[in-house]
Amino acid sequence: MASREEGFTRLLGVAEVTRRAEARLMEPGLRGVQSGVAMGRLQRPILPAPLLLLLLLSAAPAAQAFEPISVGIAIGAASALTGYLSYPDFYCRFVECCREEQPLNASALKLDLEEKLFGQHLAREVILKALTGFRNNKNPKKPLTLSLHGWAGTGKNFVSQIVAENLHPKGLKSNFVHLFVSTLHFPHEQEIKLYQEQLQKWIRGNVSACERSVFIFDEMDKLHRGLIDSIKPFLDYYEQVDGISYRKAIFIFLSNAGGDLITRMALDFWRAGKKREDIQLKDLEPVLSLGVFNNKNSGLWHTSLIDKSLIDYFVPFLPLEYKHVKMCVRAEMKSRGFAIDEEVVTRVADEMTFFPKEEKIYSDKGCKTVQTRLDFH
Repeated sequence: MASREEGFTRLLGVAEVTRRAEARLMEPGLRGVQSGVAMGRLQRPILPAPLLLLLLLSAAPAAQAFEPISVGIAIGAASALTGYLSYPDFYCRFVECCREEQPLNASALKLDLEEKLFGQHLAREVILKALTGFRNNKNPKKPLTLSLHGWAGTGKNFVSQIVAENLHPKGLKSNFVHLFVSTLHFPHEQEIKLYQEQLQKWIRGNVSACERSVFIFDEMDKLHRGLIDSIKPFLDYYEQVDGISYRKAIFIFLSNAGGDLITRMALDFWRAGKKREDIQLKDLEPVLSLGVFNNKNSGLWHTSLIDKSLIDYFVPFLPLEYKHVKMCVRAEMKSRGFAIDEEVVTRVADEMTFFPKEEKIYSDKGCKTVQTRLDFH
């Protein structure tokens, strides 16, 4: 009897090793980096726990001492344990999962945009409607492609962060959200062919892993001409490209290009005595798309993405006024856990510089330096 109990104890130990081995094999894949551009995810085969257990048992010296009934019980227990651990909801509590059909919480997105994004009525409306409509469509005909334009500090990066967090809980840290910065990932113009190949491989590999992948391209206005055209097949109306569907992915471009056109329109409205909230998307989008298409420094110069109407929305970010800067200061104080001190809010806002020279309506840096200026108060 003692030998049987010892054998069963050893068998349970083997089962524990099996469980740990399986968990190890199910960890997220590694990412490679080459020439500044991350390549695709490595996939590792997973052996079912009962099969792995049998392999371990056959290699174990004590296997012959186990009675068939004991082995059968252990394998049954391992099978049950495997089924429990592989249950999606349980497994996804510990490892980030790509939940393909998880609906977008439109109310949460709306609240985030209203409470965190200031002075951008057009961006709030377009982002909310575009994302909600896209995620509610179970069979989209193409990926959602958004191009965000405006001066620095107006909220483009902030919106991309809000979008990422509402689509994937880990936001920009998610394995399914991919941020490219032109000056970091694509620095050398002479390497454009290499960058194009690497970019295609990266997108292909990650969409294969998760159809709901999000790709954000920052500093588009610093992107080398023609590079973005390499992803055109992934943004088009194809059902599949080389056996992979890209229709549920999202692409977001961030650019300072077109900021002058947007500011000119906002200033015209102000001088005509109209409210900035009266500016509609139809007033800006045609001018913006044509402007960046003909701008050699936009990253979208003469691109097939515009020529073939593959960018769904050109989203203008208006220059921020004095009152919006004060809103940014209050939000920053709140995020740091400070009590709102209106005297400090006014002092920080007064330190910002505004344009045009005569009217001084718009902050030339938006809210970009609010955080550092608040440190002095």
